[in-house]
Amino acid sequence: MNRLTLPLLALAIALNLNASAQPPGKGGQRPPTVTSPEVKDKKVTFRVLAPKAEKVGLFSSDIPGGPKGNPARPLTKGENGVWEITLDSVAPGTYRYLFDVDGLRAVDPRNTAVSESNGNVWSLVRVPGAGFMDAADVPHGAVSRITYKSGTVGKNRRAHVYTPPGYETGTEKYPVFYLLHGAGDCDDSWTSVGRAHDILDNLIAAKKAKPMIVVMPAGHTGPFAFGGPPAGGQPAPRFEDDFEKDLRPYIEKTYRVQTGRANRAIAGLSMGGGQTLNLFAANPTDYGYVGVFSSGVFAKGDAWETANKDRLSAKEARDGLKVLWFATGKEDFLLDRTKETVALLKKFGHEPEFKETGGGHTWINWQEYLNEFAPKLFQ
Repeated sequence: MNRLTLPLLALAIALNLNASAQPPGKGGQRPPTVTSPEVKDKKVTFRVLAPKAEKVGLFSSDIPGGPKGNPARPLTKGENGVWEITLDSVAPGTYRYLFDVDGLRAVDPRNTAVSESNGNVWSLVRVPGAGFMDAADVPHGAVSRITYKSGTVGKNRRAHVYTPPGYETGTEKYPVFYLLHGAGDCDDSWTSVGRAHDILDNLIAAKKAKPMIVVMPAGHTGPFAFGGPPAGGQPAPRFEDDFEKDLRPYIEKTYRVQTGRANRAIAGLSMGGGQTLNLFAANPTDYGYVGVFSSGVFAKGDAWETANKDRLSAKEARDGLKVLWFATGKEDFLLDRTKETVALLKKFGHEPEFKETGGGHTWINWQEYLNEFAPKLFQ
């Protein structure tokens, strides 16, 4: 039983959302059995038993087509106390969602699939049909949740690590790809909602990507708040310091990884893209492959350029860099920042590839970006 089980069960009971698990009262009838979510032919039906609720909505920033500003989609209450909504033509993919019950957001008590973020839990629904990230009949790698000691943060830290099919029974060493998440998420996100392991399994089976180890660390080193710590609060330790001093040495000591620039890649989305650029700029000869998804340089003014110009302009920074790849959607609020960063790197003598796609700042895009970026690695 994991640490989420008891809080979720307590929440379900408190909201009377899991009434179908309770015995009928004396002389009463058993509450209706609820199935949620139900996926049929790209139609997804969400249901929740909340007979005493006055208003129930479906909240998801992942599922496209919702009301402007991402308020909850309203559910309709049936005579049996079950609230329901059916979404038509949902594109194949994996999506996070929550129920909003009279202003309280809660996971779906009838759905055991969940995804963690930084201090929050979401329910997950998968709509099949996205072949590149559907679980297929191919050899599968393994995803481990590891714990390493961080002297930078002063406590144990968690990361997820994907090892390719055959790793456990072999002796071969593999190149390593560090894959970073965005603001508000955690090390669970790239596998639970991002489906990184399914994407890699399918690419490797099709011989479109080299077998590799993928390390997905926790990008937050303390409580997260947009705009930084509250007034008077102390800033958290830098993720980049934890990465360089604690995580990477642990990975290279514990796993059978090939070292050296040609065998090391790094990429990240949003906040993780900014962290990727910071790590690359600090040690450009450490990474042969760099990917930035829906992101760019976040430092204000010319500070980042001034601090990193000499290292990034150096000939050795460019000579061993095989891939420098950016992708951002047309509707993404960070599109201009991406373009500015691409222009800055060109100013330093680099030749970054930039792909402007459809869509916005969503997992739908980041899953696609990973599927396109991973085949470029270690070739």
